[in-house]
Amino acid sequence: MNARQETGTTTAHRVVVLGAGYAGMSAAIQLAARVKGREGVQVTLVNAQERFTERMRLHMTGTGQRSAELSIPGLLEGTGARFVRGWVTTMDADTKTVRTDDDRVLHYDTLVYALGGAADTLTVPGAEDHAYTLSSAQDAELLAARLGRLASGTVVVAGSGLTGIESAAEIAEQHPELNVVLLGRAEPGAAMNPRAKAYVRAALDRLDVVVRAGAEVVRVLADAVELAGGESIAADAVLWTSGTRVSPLAAAAGLTVDERGRIVTDAALRSVSHADVYAVGDAAAIRQGYGVMHGTCQGGMPTGVHAALSIDRVLKGKQPKPFRFGYYHTPVSLGRHDAVVQFTRPDDSPRRIHLTGRMAARYKETVTASPWPAYGRMKKMPASGAFWPRGGRFTRVGEAR
Repeated sequence: MNARQETGTTTAHRVVVLGAGYAGMSAAIQLAARVKGREGVQVTLVNAQERFTERMRLHMTGTGQRSAELSIPGLLEGTGARFVRGWVTTMDADTKTVRTDDDRVLHYDTLVYALGGAADTLTVPGAEDHAYTLSSAQDAELLAARLGRLASGTVVVAGSGLTGIESAAEIAEQHPELNVVLLGRAEPGAAMNPRAKAYVRAALDRLDVVVRAGAEVVRVLADAVELAGGESIAADAVLWTSGTRVSPLAAAAGLTVDERGRIVTDAALRSVSHADVYAVGDAAAIRQGYGVMHGTCQGGMPTGVHAALSIDRVLKGKQPKPFRFGYYHTPVSLGRHDAVVQFTRPDDSPRRIHLTGRMAARYKETVTASPWPAYGRMKKMPASGAFWPRGGRFTRVGEAR
């Protein structure tokens, strides 16, 4: 590929988006829709596969339930953005290039880094070799195949965070013939208000999930997990949901990253060390007044849209605006017909109000299905994507409680 790409008689400004998760897809669609018909801007989205991964449904995929086959080129259709299928293997911030696994070299003038995260199976011995994860649809399908082969036995879910809760409940409901054990340092729903937390625990009890709070897995074996203190729990399958890690590409390229490898950004979501690189979603360490954002779809999509807005403003000779985001809910599935929705303050602390039961399950399904109409609206009306809770005083650095 030529070092420069010509568009008519104008040298195109090449914007390359790495990763087509919720944040990367939002960035690509939003920017492509805004520059559509404008000469001199080319948007390219790079992803390892053409199928869009619905991360919010992977706990369902992991139990053998089918979800829609969503095509990334199909989602981009009509925007003018180009799709390149490839696994990004290297990034060179000095030459402004990225290389994919088929030795294709892509040149960029502006990069949106949205490679996201995966389950952290490297910090505990044996997890990489013996545990299943929900890092991708393929990983979830491997777990589903394993569960389908078990007529009886024990499944250990390591990690009592939201993914662990949803996975344990889903496995217990879809596979009542299996014993499910949920292990974690904290009580399930620890960040919720007391009534919502109690509802989570009661739902897990109803599904016969054995909860072991205060448990730390120190080793994963082929047929068991070992806990701190020496106890061993037999396991026919282990699902690892404890912690995430990000790609080492950004750090290897010399970008400033935090202790978890996430790109440290300025207020406009640009890398603090490389202003031509924007970081969004789980790959970014984005500071708000309440601290650094944690990865969720509710925050990921706004970061992608804001990066697109920032790039568009710079291309027009304007200064980008600061990004602000406040959390507003934590929806958690407890099987197909039950859920808890904990409403939150902008800093993600729990409010008193929450939903439970079928109403909460319907709410969660609405949230899970919401990206597709949102992308469709953005293609037709780009401004429709630029609405999300800004968080008021909670998101002003230095003013949060």
